[in-house]
Order: sequence, then structure tokens, then C-alpha cells
Amino acid sequence: MAKVSTNISLDPTLKSDAIKLFSKFGLDLSTAISIFLQQSVREERIPFEISLHIPNKETRKAIQECKDIMSGKKKAKGYTSIEELFADLEK
Repeated sequence: MAKVSTNISLDPTLKSDAIKLFSKFGLDLSTAISIFLQQSVREERIPFEISLHIPNKETRKAIQECKDIMSGKKKAKGYTSIEELFADLEK
């Protein structure tokens, strides 16, 4: 099958990071993008969930800490006064 050239604009850091990632899979950027496009056409959708509700790393860590406390894997820290709490937060 004949191929056509397509130009896309990317943030330089994103491009570099993507190239490093895809090279770990033995793929160049062009092949990785082609795989994405083929999968999109095959499924007639974006082949992954796009959501604004994915928590960032810090929030995921806090959620996990809460789950660990609720399950008893970790003990919750208690305070006897609001001053003690704020003193601990300033550390």
C-alpha cells in the first residue's frame, strides 16, 4: 500500500518522551501513530477513555492512603488540638 506523508505539530518535550517510550516497544513514532489511527478506525472511536476526572499523582496517593487507613493497613494519625494539627502541617 502506498503511504502519504502527514505533518503534525507537537510539543518538543512530548515528542521526545513519546519517541523514548515507543522505542521501548520497538516502534518509531510514525508506526505508533499509525497503530493509534488503525485502532481508532477499527473501533470507530478513540481507543481509550478520555476523562477530566483522572486524579493526578498526589491525589491518587491521598486516595490510596485513605483506603489503607479504612482497611486497617495504616493507622490514622490523630490530634488533640487544632494547634497540633496546624503545627504538623507546617513541617
